[in-house]
Amino acid sequence: MTIHSAYVHIPFCVRICTYCDFNKYFIQNQPVDEYIECLIEEMRSASHQDLETFYVGGGTPTALSDAQLERLLKAISSLFNIKGEYTFEANPDELTETKIRLLKQYGVNRLSLGVQTFDKALLKKLGRSHQASDIFKAVNIARDYGIPSISLDLMYDLPGQSLGQFQESLKQALALDIDHISSYGLIVEPQTQFYNLYRKGKLELPDEDVGQAMYQLLIDNIEQSDLHQYEISNFAKEGHESEHNKVYWKNEQYYGFGAGASGYIDNTRYTNVKPVNHYIQKIRDNVLPRLNETTLSRQEQIEEEMFLGLRMAIGVNKERFKHKFGTTLETIYSKELEELEDKGLITNTDGYVSLTGRGKVIGNEVFEAFIKG
Repeated sequence: MTIHSAYVHIPFCVRICTYCDFNKYFIQNQPVDEYIECLIEEMRSASHQDLETFYVGGGTPTALSDAQLERLLKAISSLFNIKGEYTFEANPDELTETKIRLLKQYGVNRLSLGVQTFDKALLKKLGRSHQASDIFKAVNIARDYGIPSISLDLMYDLPGQSLGQFQESLKQALALDIDHISSYGLIVEPQTQFYNLYRKGKLELPDEDVGQAMYQLLIDNIEQSDLHQYEISNFAKEGHESEHNKVYWKNEQYYGFGAGASGYIDNTRYTNVKPVNHYIQKIRDNVLPRLNETTLSRQEQIEEEMFLGLRMAIGVNKERFKHKFGTTLETIYSKELEELEDKGLITNTDGYVSLTGRGKVIGNEVFEAFIKG
């Protein structure tokens, strides 16, 4: 078994967003320097140093000070040989010229900016710390320093958001001539400020029809641009698809380092402990900082192969499926494939099974068909 990818989690934020359920903590008074040293120690445990993709997410990696950021970058460079895509997540207002220079110096070749919306009122509602002007500034500085690939996250289905507001944000994103856009509808997750408001009846969400109209608007606008859709929620210029995220959708194995990080090794999915102090203590005790581990049965691996692979526009590769599981896709799912094709939700060719346009809109219904349990 060879692992070609790694994810690193930086669980600190300068501000906590109202919708976010990721493992994150307000950075003030946190043991950030100690956390970075323990993170470096965990990364030393990796048995594979030659990697194709490396992704640093959060939280907010750019919440680190210049010195902390350089300490992390230097350690990653000394521990791993990153041969392909090297991504850092960033908040537009925290992406100073110094930080971009450091990222470029240590080989980062892709930035993922947490934009979410260009609308001032919606940014405030989301608890974001940036303004639209910060987005333009960050993109321009990153381009000046020659960062080869820049991605934006955009959200829709936001509380009080109109179709027109989403269209305006999309228009501004595309006008930046950006390399990649990830666009997701809001899901109100437990343990978020939005969830608490929702339970009290104080969160006004667009109805389902408006959400679907926003997604269709997204698809229509992308089709008129230089971007192409390569996954349900992801769009890229030629040569700028996220190779790291494809590792997840192809159900390949990867390291997860840091508090709350998840990984997938030897068909075992694991999650690290979440509280920063617990994570630090585990590393200090010289034990793996695991919260839980689940080894997947063959059937579970097959199910994941289907519902993850179908997220990609190209779909599930039949030859790869056969090589991986020693049997054909039709042998296991002949009835399901026939029914979904009859409903116009999938296309089934000699090489791939993929979602149709209608299948993408109601993807969950398709995914459920491949879960035997």
